[in-house]
Amino acid sequence: MENNSFNDDAAELRARSNWTETKGKIRQQYAHLTDDDLEYSEGKQEEWFGKIGDKIGKAAQDVKSWIQGL
Repeated sequence: MENNSFNDDAAELRARSNWTETKGKIRQQYAHLTDDDLEYSEGKQEEWFGKIGDKIGKAAQDVKSWIQGL
C-alpha cells in the first residue's frame, strides 16, 4: 500500500512541475478559462475535473483523459 502512495506522490510532483506548461496548452484551446478555474487544490482532483468539464461542456472523465494526454 505504501508503494501506491509513493507512486501517487511522484505522479503529483510530475504534474505540478509541468503544470505551467499544461495550463498554457489548456488556455490555447479554452481561452475563456480563468486563473481561478485552473487553480488545482490537492485532494480535490475529481471535483476539479468536473468543474472544468462544466466550463467547457465535457464530462469530467473526458477532461481528465484530455489533460493527461497534453
